[in-house]
Amino acid sequence: MVDRHQVMNFRVRAQQLDRDEGTLTDTAVLDLGVQNTGPDGARWALAVRGVDVTALSDTDLVLLWTVRGAPHLYRRADVAKVAAAVEPKSSADAGKRIYDAAKPLKAAGIDTLAALDEIADRMRAIVSTPTVKGDVSGRLATMLPEPYLRFCRPCDATHLYEMPFRLAAVRAGLELQLDTSPPVLRRITGFRKAAAAGDRFDLIRAYLRLLGPATPKQVADYLDAPVKDVKAHWPEDVIEVTVDREVRSLLAADEEALESADSTVTRLLGPFDLFLQAKDRATLVPDAAHAKELWPVLGRPGAVLVDGELVGTWRPRKSGRTFTVAVQPWHRLSDATRKAITTQAEHLAAYRSVSLSGVDFGS
Repeated sequence: MVDRHQVMNFRVRAQQLDRDEGTLTDTAVLDLGVQNTGPDGARWALAVRGVDVTALSDTDLVLLWTVRGAPHLYRRADVAKVAAAVEPKSSADAGKRIYDAAKPLKAAGIDTLAALDEIADRMRAIVSTPTVKGDVSGRLATMLPEPYLRFCRPCDATHLYEMPFRLAAVRAGLELQLDTSPPVLRRITGFRKAAAAGDRFDLIRAYLRLLGPATPKQVADYLDAPVKDVKAHWPEDVIEVTVDREVRSLLAADEEALESADSTVTRLLGPFDLFLQAKDRATLVPDAAHAKELWPVLGRPGAVLVDGELVGTWRPRKSGRTFTVAVQPWHRLSDATRKAITTQAEHLAAYRSVSLSGVDFGS
């Protein structure tokens, strides 16, 4: 039997949230990808893991649409293996990942993987030079037949379905240019997908290493993949542990780390930090009301992590030159904890290149 505190502390250590200094090379979350959503996205996730992000550029990093179609940062040196790692395991896997776009393709007798390859070929031909996403989408709509397309009411135009568009980009050897809005697509210089991802970048193994112990369903939910495909590629070198009366798997090499895990750090996690992406939310936040606050349908806050526990939420407040951090604690915080949170808020302000006016701890 493993209690949830061990699981939480294990993940803090596995994701290196307990360190003050690190490099891109030794930052483990980059193996799985760091989601880049919102102003406190991927770079902030790296900063809270001790990486100096001030000098990072697209020479070091590459931004790709990968897991769940979301933009993720990776080391540029790893792009070939990442491309192999995010490849759907089967046509059924690809079909689940593209949601409602699979239905018209299936009705037309078009294999999902073949459809992604067709889109990728067209996309690469279009993006011979850096091209805004909307222009790529518009040109694709003139090239592909009806099963690939949908009418978009907000735009009053016909587009390619969004998820096939995003998931075909890596197949086409395309990256997202950093810090562009709307997104600009460009070719990855010298791109060639690796024959195999290898253990380090295998998505199932990486999930277990960083967010374990876990079940096949939890991994499948994270990847938007069928449970059947995840089970078919489940690692053999795992042990079974029971967490919250649920049998889960852990990589055997991590057994000692799970048993000995401990954490004494305070961090302000961004809304889409990997630590918050685990699919066992009841383990992360047992209280249903707190979980609802942390994961609303729209407008997610960040989370306050203290000594291996999530103890509240936070939101940035910027008005003119004034920058504050509003913290909503879930229980009374000690003076020492408030001081540690304030230190992290100062770190966030420095990251954003603003001066911190204060931390509002609510009522």
